[in-house]
Amino acid sequence: MLREALLSVSRSERLKAVASDAPPLRAMVDRFVAGERTEDAVRATGEIVATGRFVTLDHLGEDTLDLERATATRDAYVSLLDALGEAGLTAGAEVSVKLSAVGQALPGDGEKIARDYAAAICEKATALGTTVTLDMEDHTTTDSTLGVLRELRQDFPATGGVLQAYLRRTEADCRDLATEGSRIRLCKGAYSEPESVAYADRAEVDRAYVRCMKILMQGEGYPMLATHDPRLVDIGGALAVRNDRQPGSYEFQMLFGIRADEQQRLADMGETVRVYVPYGDEWYGYLVRRLAEKPTNLSLLARALVSKG
Repeated sequence: MLREALLSVSRSERLKAVASDAPPLRAMVDRFVAGERTEDAVRATGEIVATGRFVTLDHLGEDTLDLERATATRDAYVSLLDALGEAGLTAGAEVSVKLSAVGQALPGDGEKIARDYAAAICEKATALGTTVTLDMEDHTTTDSTLGVLRELRQDFPATGGVLQAYLRRTEADCRDLATEGSRIRLCKGAYSEPESVAYADRAEVDRAYVRCMKILMQGEGYPMLATHDPRLVDIGGALAVRNDRQPGSYEFQMLFGIRADEQQRLADMGETVRVYVPYGDEWYGYLVRRLAEKPTNLSLLARALVSKG
């Protein structure tokens, strides 16, 4: 119940302002977010790549409702990619883009604007020898995001996508996308969704994740298994063996600030491990979703918000 309540306010600007001044929350922001500036993102990337892990960078922001802000987000990604190139880091780092951050929700031509802005980011990434993955958001954007992904892959075939195992439709999407050259990140899902479209029970979500993972690992694409669950990591490794997948034909992904020791252990074993590194000042919604995934952190967030309210 608390998890659902927190997810429902993950986009509240008022509560973000309250959380910004709560010291316990500030410490958690520093744990889960690399910083607010491009230089912070590049610094964190360099530190991670030096350990043999890889990075995908997310310039935080979503639900952009004005063109100026969408354009600024596009420009921020282009600047980030230039900075990564200057630092010699593009071989080890890509970027993740939320289409809602580059205009998907704008009235009228929002989807076209988002596609064009994402294409500009893909063009810059390709020129610098790296890639882009389109993040997935709540279920109402799934069809639009997958449609944009199909269009982008015509010119930028390495563009990756994300599927969320808790959505009831995702097994079918996995079958459609487990094709040669397709890069798909499989995650559990972190948005508050109605039971009509998503599994709610944690065990049911885990089972759905395994079913989706089997489809992707049996396919001809490049699966990116985004999970911190030791059981699911072990199952992913077993599926790699069962399907004769060689190192480098799939990867594990984990979030910045979570299970760093396990990330390093897997990398030291020869697994490809990519760390999802968010940065920027639009951190509130991201932080709430991360905390909602870990029940022991929910009471901390609630107490901090109440005490500052």
